[in-house]
Amino acid sequence: MVGEPPGDLAYFDQNIPCLAACPVHTNAGMYVAAIADGDDEQAYLTARMPNPFASVCGRVCAAPCEAACRRGQIDEPIAIRALKRYVTEQFGPEADDGEHWRQVAAPPPVDLPHSVGIVGGGPAGLACAHDLRRWGYKVSLYEATEKLGGAMWLGIPEYRLDRDVLARDVGAIVDLGVDVHYETKLGDDVTLDELRDRHDAVFLGIGATLGRGLDIEGADADGVFKAVEFLINMNRGFEVEVGERVVVVGGGDVAMDAARTALRAADYDDKRETDRSMTEAIDVARSAARAGAREITVVSLEARDEMPAHDFEIEEAEHEGISFAPRRGPARIEVDDDGVIGLETVGVTRVFDEDHRFSPEFDESDRHTFPADTVILAIGQAIDIDSLGDNGPEIGPRRNIQVEDATGETDLADVWAGGDAAKGPRSLIDAVADGRRAAASIHTSFGGELESEKAGRMVRLEQFHRLDDHYDRVTRVDVPTLETGRRMGLAEVETGFTPDQARCEASRCLRCFANIMLDVERCVLCALCVDVCPLDLISLVPSEEVDEHHGGGTALLLDETACIRCGLCIERCPPDALSMGMWTGIGVPEWA
Repeated sequence: MVGEPPGDLAYFDQNIPCLAACPVHTNAGMYVAAIADGDDEQAYLTARMPNPFASVCGRVCAAPCEAACRRGQIDEPIAIRALKRYVTEQFGPEADDGEHWRQVAAPPPVDLPHSVGIVGGGPAGLACAHDLRRWGYKVSLYEATEKLGGAMWLGIPEYRLDRDVLARDVGAIVDLGVDVHYETKLGDDVTLDELRDRHDAVFLGIGATLGRGLDIEGADADGVFKAVEFLINMNRGFEVEVGERVVVVGGGDVAMDAARTALRAADYDDKRETDRSMTEAIDVARSAARAGAREITVVSLEARDEMPAHDFEIEEAEHEGISFAPRRGPARIEVDDDGVIGLETVGVTRVFDEDHRFSPEFDESDRHTFPADTVILAIGQAIDIDSLGDNGPEIGPRRNIQVEDATGETDLADVWAGGDAAKGPRSLIDAVADGRRAAASIHTSFGGELESEKAGRMVRLEQFHRLDDHYDRVTRVDVPTLETGRRMGLAEVETGFTPDQARCEASRCLRCFANIMLDVERCVLCALCVDVCPLDLISLVPSEEVDEHHGGGTALLLDETACIRCGLCIERCPPDALSMGMWTGIGVPEWA
């Protein structure tokens, strides 16, 4: 418990675990609480303020905030990502109005003289463009394909991310005044040297669009695909024949996407032939008829609990009938005159060594072959280093662009980089954070001043109440999804919360942005707060147990990591020494 805030004010930001875990510092607790209180518009603005892809992230974010959510230590974490979707559907660019985002991301009133060239229209490049345009820089974006979105379009399947939602988020950024050059590939249509001559600064967000292969027999045969290239081809509408039996090698999220996309390959073909608005029912019927003939197997070195894919991704694949063969490694791809006929695998005895470093070992006597018409390798991604030219930035030992982590600066004075090209394949929200960090660094390099984070302060809450006396016993509301039998089409699998479901789920939030405050001048050490705490989190101890230099007194301790913010201690305190305060630091809107 605290009186005046200590010198290290960052403690209060770190004490909000969902905020601390988010790479762009979204104050998830604030917008979840706003939903519980019925203020969906403020919830949207809070979610959108630090994230130009709030609508996209409401559907496909890896949600590190949920992994950190303190409610997860009691039962299950808050469904933060689905709640974000709930408010973006009402107020995001995809909504009927679609203009609420301008309240926190208005276009600049005046243009600055400097010009910035951005290579790559993925999440890192677009986030960088978003912030630079908001400061007033002239921004030209160079995209190798005919659409913006990068991995959000080319890598994320349509049944996970509706393309109209993506287009609306992207369109809001372009509407800020970004000059876009489509079908302009670095190294072919324009060189880095030319861009450096043309612009005052350059940001490289070229992504990791090349798949990694395997040095095994048969790896070059017809019917062997690299997962990233397979997904790109499918999402761009190119015809890919996968046959009836598909084996996917890998245990990450890309492997899950590749497997689930292969299951829907016929539906992608149907979409190319007929307008989507007429085919949803046809997709379902045709896919149901085909489903029994398809056989998709994911082969991974890792056991189920070791796989790097997110649990919900694996669970969705399992629900759709995809089989898993854990602890097996690829040994040889069997082929005949027509191409692939199977994947021979070898047993895996371990994946990681004693220090948890990747160091697989195999049992060569344990062999098994999976029949296959297609083998998809989801074992990693690489960047197109040749596109950077002879005078490009320094390349690191992992074959990524070498950058300063905090700023995205390369060894070239006028060149920044971020996203997968600099940090390797990571999540969408990590790429967005990279783009925003680089934009801030570019801005300061031209003498610009950043709006410093609002000086944090603790504001006493006059009222602090729960919507339900039993909020700590309310179980997590499952995110609604399509029935398994209808998942073969391209319609989104998740369907989103209803208002009642959203309010119920949001009411589970422990509101970690609130802190119990102690007025040490009023406290009489009566210990009634100790007695009333339902979780036994408050204690009175000799002060020397806390600080050996301050013995002879008594200290009042609270375990805030487990506190459910019920407020009973405040209500019980006779001298009114306890109160609830809200920390107004990082991620809190000005109007809050």
